[in-house]
Amino acid sequence: MGVVRTILEKDIRLPIGKFLSEHIERSMLNNVRHEWALKRPEEMTEKEAEATFGRRLKKVIADDATSFFADRLKVYLKDQGARHDLIDAVFSLGGQDDLLMIVRRVEALSKFLESDDGKNLLAGVKRASNILKIEEKKDNRSFDGLPNAQLLIQGEERDLHRAVSAAEANARKAVDAEDFGAAMTVIAKLRGPVDAFFDKVTVNADDPSFRENRLKLLNRIRAATLAVADFSKIEG
Repeated sequence: MGVVRTILEKDIRLPIGKFLSEHIERSMLNNVRHEWALKRPEEMTEKEAEATFGRRLKKVIADDATSFFADRLKVYLKDQGARHDLIDAVFSLGGQDDLLMIVRRVEALSKFLESDDGKNLLAGVKRASNILKIEEKKDNRSFDGLPNAQLLIQGEERDLHRAVSAAEANARKAVDAEDFGAAMTVIAKLRGPVDAFFDKVTVNADDPSFRENRLKLLNRIRAATLAVADFSKIEG
């Protein structure tokens, strides 16, 4: 917890997994590697065995330590009053080992969901996710891939398709630039097109081609919001 507090209070950029992997590689005990190499499979040379051991040790220790620090960060954030579901929504993205960036993402998500756009978009994303979950289970398949633009016959679904394409690209650019507030602003622009789509378009159309295409469009909503957080983990 002391390490977590120091990193956050001093605004230190420290990807835990990468840092520990590099440290382990520098400080690994040679005698331990050599002892393990003596028990190597017959077809493996001693040098190959030591290299294999090194990779395994780095991965196990770095992964376990990263998970441990993530658990401590969750405790710290909860003590600071952060919502547990927002923490889970960020951690569910995977690959999160920069503690400072995790906190900034949680803070931006919290501020976004306090706005009307945030609340209403959350409801729309959850509706899309719930429909997808039901239909994926029914068809025993996922609806990945881009929708066929020629099958987008209603204005609302064409508008949503354009909005999702822009939001997904711009949100990822903002996240890559570590501007999480800007990423939330970009995602917020989906609120209107999502509301209009559900108001005017029947997802489970009688024509199976239109149905599949619209489910793919719903999947794109889910994918676009994953640029900032896993909305399925957010309560409300």
